[in-house]
Amino acid sequence: MQNLAIKVDGKKFMWDNEEYLNEEDAKNKSSQYKKDGFEVFLSREGEKFLIYTRRIVTEIKIDEGGMQ
Repeated sequence: MQNLAIKVDGKKFMWDNEEYLNEEDAKNKSSQYKKDGFEVFLSREGEKFLIYTRRIVTEIKIDEGGMQ
């Protein structure tokens, strides 16, 4: 079982729950995550590649209607 979360340079990254069999596939998926605003850490575990991601919340939206 892989680590669900790791710390890199004091930052918490979460595993995307996929095991990539080759580096090219992992890099392609990493690029998609980066386009979506994630920071990405690519890890090699034996013959497999794992992607860990994180995203900083920059805006919090509050529903003006609230609870009734």
